Amino acid sequence: MKEADFYEKTGNGAVKCLLCPHHCIIRDGMKGICGVRWNSGGKLYALSYEMISSIALDPMRKKPLDFFMPDSSILSVGSYGCNFKCDFCQNYHISMEIPSLDRIDADRLCEIARGIKGNAGLAFTYNEPFIWYEYVLETCIKNKRQGLFNVLVTNGYVEEKPLEHILPHIDAMNIDLKAFRQDFYKKVCGGNLESVKKTIIQSAGACHVEITNMSVPGMNDSDEEMEEMCRWIEEVDRNIPLHIIAFRPMYKMKDLPPQDPKRIRRLGEIAMRHLDRVVI
Repeated sequence: MKEADFYEKTGNGAVKCLLCPHHCIIRDGMKGICGVRWNSGGKLYALSYEMISSIALDPMRKKPLDFFMPDSSILSVGSYGCNFKCDFCQNYHISMEIPSLDRIDADRLCEIARGIKGNAGLAFTYNEPFIWYEYVLETCIKNKRQGLFNVLVTNGYVEEKPLEHILPHIDAMNIDLKAFRQDFYKKVCGGNLESVKKTIIQSAGACHVEITNMSVPGMNDSDEEMEEMCRWIEEVDRNIPLHIIAFRPMYKMKDLPPQDPKRIRRLGEIAMRHLDRVVI
């Protein structure tokens, strides 16, 4: 456990977290929406600091990063918690629950990464890395010093100042753009679209960025929505790769059918009108 960055005291023992756009007001003894930032005695602490739920050597393409060292492997690590509550979460067992955890400090994780032959670096993934902020930043700084790469796989829900502070240490990101409608973000994810768009713009100017959109039947998969999304990405940079992936029933959406491959192909055709690199 470590005192958190980016918060302020609001009086009566409460604090306001400034890490992500939720700006949670957290009373003494309570946690923020993410479940890992905890107020104790008027100070905000990062409960997941150094706590790891998952670690594996993955193909870079699994992140997915098809245009950043695509034929390499990268040591992937995750903790627990999330600042979104997506009804279709593919990793809900660590993002919505507290899994079995091991403590690995930054020095030890960098040592493990350096010792794996052919490993490109560290990817912070599986759950939302930005709520693991203090540990991710500390580890990325040390990992970069030893010549390895740092990757984030993220929902992009973070404030401008924390993002600005960590970006110099990040080499590549895959950012989920879950939909291009605010009502979807509010109802299905518990967040807002505009904040994610800001993160994409800010990050694309600082490191390699690829975007993933999971196509959910009848919810975010219309021709019109894909057209609007890709026009916007084109304005940012038409060279940003877009991965269009198919929904599969999971978590609270187990009754929804898997996305039709024909629909994915159709959305891919629309995306290719505006973007140079589309992966389906």
